[in-house]
Amino acid sequence: QVQLVESGGGLVQAGGSLMLSCAPSGIIFRIDTMAWYRQAPGKERELVAAISRGGVRNYGDSVKGRFTISRDNAKGTLYLQMNSLKPEDTAVYYCQADTNDGLTSWGQGTQVTVSS
Repeated sequence: QVQLVESGGGLVQAGGSLMLSCAPSGIIFRIDTMAWYRQAPGKERELVAAISRGGVRNYGDSVKGRFTISRDNAKGTLYLQMNSLKPEDTAVYYCQADTNDGLTSWGQGTQVTVSS
């Protein structure tokens, strides 16, 4: 199984930037697709961005053009560069990893707060 630890969250003003990181441990060679999700208070968890092991990216409509997902396959580390942040981006951001044996792992989440 894979364990995931997110970092990089914090408080930022609207229009600012943050970079989130997700560091895996465990059987990282089994990691296939990785993704960032977020959950705001009172809302369902939603996909922010996903990236396959081969580098194919997929973004949620609300973050296209502002966020960039990337990964280091050698280390297994996942990143999310967030630019032009808006108050509506405020949420807990979670890292997710799917492994090639059919398991899904989640991190504990990191808080991102964007002030207006």
